[in-house]
Amino acid sequence: MTQFFAQNSEIIIRLLIAGGLGLLIGGERLFVHKEAGMKTHALVSMGSALFVIISEMIAIKYSSIGGFDPTRIASQIIVGIGFLGAGSIMLQGSRLKGLTTASGLWVTAGIGMAAGFGFFSLAVITMVLVLFVFVVVNKFEKPIRKISENSEEQDFN
Repeated sequence: MTQFFAQNSEIIIRLLIAGGLGLLIGGERLFVHKEAGMKTHALVSMGSALFVIISEMIAIKYSSIGGFDPTRIASQIIVGIGFLGAGSIMLQGSRLKGLTTASGLWVTAGIGMAAGFGFFSLAVITMVLVLFVFVVVNKFEKPIRKISENSEEQDFN
């Protein structure tokens, strides 16, 4: 069993970091009562890391085959997450809901890809910036929304 962990330690670390960073982002989303929470963000991040790791393994295994492009797998993560994100966007009246959730899932997939490639600094820096946007920018956005909503009400009167 110890040998298993020793042989796969780099893969385990990549997946754990991806999942952990996704959990942190999802924790913030859960805290503010949004649809996609800790499990969703952790799975998106870890799944992205998994597909990147698979593409690296395939590239090593089939390096002798000409015309093989392992980056295709990584590029398809973006497409797949786009479908997931599109499913979280809804129109309620004249307002779109879920855009932040969709973009959060999209960037979380990018964080997972960075961790999957072993770019841990990039993954952590991006996660910190995502939390900055979710927490700090939200504090500035609320008063601006109120001003905007009040001006829309005055336009109708």
